[in-house]
Amino acid sequence: MDALTTHKAIYREYLDGVRRARSIAHDRSLNAFFAPDAKINVVHPFNECAGTADYSQRVLSAIGSAFTDVTRSDYIAFGGAFEGHDWVTSTGYYTGEFQAPFLGIAPTGEMAHLRFGEFHRMNDGRAVESYIYLDIPELMIAANAWPINDSPGATRGFTGYLNGPTTCDGLQWGENDPIHSASSCDLVTTMLHGLATEDEAWRPFWNDDMVWYGPGAFGSFYGIEGFARFQVPFEQTFSEWIGGAVPGSQTKHFTRFADGDYVCSGGWPSLNAVQVNPFLGQPATGKRLFMRVCDWWRREGDKLAENWVFVDVPHVLLQMGFDVFADLEMEAA
Repeated sequence: MDALTTHKAIYREYLDGVRRARSIAHDRSLNAFFAPDAKINVVHPFNECAGTADYSQRVLSAIGSAFTDVTRSDYIAFGGAFEGHDWVTSTGYYTGEFQAPFLGIAPTGEMAHLRFGEFHRMNDGRAVESYIYLDIPELMIAANAWPINDSPGATRGFTGYLNGPTTCDGLQWGENDPIHSASSCDLVTTMLHGLATEDEAWRPFWNDDMVWYGPGAFGSFYGIEGFARFQVPFEQTFSEWIGGAVPGSQTKHFTRFADGDYVCSGGWPSLNAVQVNPFLGQPATGKRLFMRVCDWWRREGDKLAENWVFVDVPHVLLQMGFDVFADLEMEAA
């Protein structure tokens, strides 16, 4: 068994142990999976954690305290190598009854979902560097607590839950053909180079009935034309758009790899661009913004069929001078 296969097996065991995030097994699994001095980064307002214990106390305990009998479900999980290091990744939801405040968000008293995405760099069987994304705006929208009306994702009737893969095969625990995996990664990398181009050079890489599962504040879109109605104006909001896959950029992907038909990437930050038009209800700042972004893609044949996306939107808005948590904290006080 090679190192990557071993690391995937270790991650699978960890996910089995944390399915119930407040159980004793969770604490055991956490300490077994993470190195004690692991570098763990979490979206704003958590940001950098001072090791595994801090991550457990500040992040996981906050989730476990807010959501009664919280459970965790991962609908995509796989592994791969990037720049000589093994990585594992997963995405899914924490689910429970929202019974206590979370980051100042008032509880609904009903079932609620908090979407997560994780990336872990592995070394000798332990996670030594991690990036944890939480779609907090998605939860806020579902709880009627999102403070910005001018958000594409702030639609009525939103339930706060996005689908997993339509093929129901997102848990890639077995071994995949490395040549096929490499071609999947190349497909995504080439597509990323086509973003923010005048001729929309990204289009040929997608199925016509593709689905883009976006961050809560941005919304989700079905079909290539539906996605274009969001993506093109989004790109036009910024100038000097530079993504994490562009060589020589001051922002880059911390990882990008594939496992069979599944591909992922993440940057902390990944995208940097100058805001030249209003965005999420905020006036143009002329500032260069840095976005923490991550994606998972599912390939179908020679094209991409589904894409799950996180953006640390509160962190972006903070750079624009707007703190989405400020009024919530005042109300909680």
